[in-house]
Amino acid sequence: MKKWLSLIAVAALSVGLLAGCGSSDSKNESASKDSGKLVVYTPNSESIINTIIPLFEKETGITVELISAGTGELMKRVQSEKSNPYADVMFGGGYSLYMENADLFENYVSPNDQYLLEGHRNTSGFATPYISDGSVLLVNTNLIGDIKIESYADLLNPALKGKIASADPASSSSAFAQLTNMLKAMGGDYTSDAGWNYVGELVKNLDGKIASGSSAVHKSVADGEYVVALTYEDPSASYVKSGAPVKIVYPTEGAVFLDAVSGIVKGTKNLDNAKKFIDFILFKEAQDAFGLELTNRPLRTDAQLGSHMKPMTEIKLLDEDKDYVRANKASIVEKYIDVFTTVSK
Repeated sequence: MKKWLSLIAVAALSVGLLAGCGSSDSKNESASKDSGKLVVYTPNSESIINTIIPLFEKETGITVELISAGTGELMKRVQSEKSNPYADVMFGGGYSLYMENADLFENYVSPNDQYLLEGHRNTSGFATPYISDGSVLLVNTNLIGDIKIESYADLLNPALKGKIASADPASSSSAFAQLTNMLKAMGGDYTSDAGWNYVGELVKNLDGKIASGSSAVHKSVADGEYVVALTYEDPSASYVKSGAPVKIVYPTEGAVFLDAVSGIVKGTKNLDNAKKFIDFILFKEAQDAFGLELTNRPLRTDAQLGSHMKPMTEIKLLDEDKDYVRANKASIVEKYIDVFTTVSK
């Protein structure tokens, strides 16, 4: 895993930032009365942290103190510190969790928000999307042979019985995202018989095989244990980038992409610095770093992508009803368990 951008890359990006690199971006250059530091709580991967944070520090001169942990744990910490916040920014985590904790965040919409893709902008007023990850199929090219896998429907092929890697939606967030994606793609919503009938037929083709977790799903395909995985784009693109014998399939019925977001903690002692951070992660050079150096999908319309990433314009996208899914997650999981139990008898 690359821990730092090369010195040349950092220098090039920094020069671009200092020169403005396009007058369309705002860097929030208002005079700051802040302390010169920024406390960032983040559940993000080491690769994201070690790429984006040094760029921000070099561009702004602000020193970042990082606290890394799981999203839920960090959100509980922000809640417990509500009367005297330690964090300035929460960097990462899903939209739904931010919506459930709206009272913890300052309202701020970056001037750079306007350059993001439609459907991936800050409409809440406080949660800023910066990258997106989608439900995909990961196929082992050494094992696929002449079996066609282009869609969810193709996964019902009897030749794939017992050869599909999947995790449990009751315990894996990526598996739950796949479940709601399938329901939307195959039934049009989350309650239709058509969608749930498809899920039942897919469960039959899993042949009772459920992976221990989301990482085991994509790893099992990359290692040649399974032909295809129901997984997500970030680790899949990482395998492609490293030259593993795999390819990413975006279901022809449509893929749902869910955003990782960032927000300013309400009551922050370094508000100007926090705004600069939100502006920075939407700045073109930072977004290019997500798409070129990392395996995350940037959200700017003009962001560059490496060859390991497919342009969003070439993917059929589906919109998830995030409010409905958040409110009905328990019942969706319960329905899945019922279907799985019935089919597996």
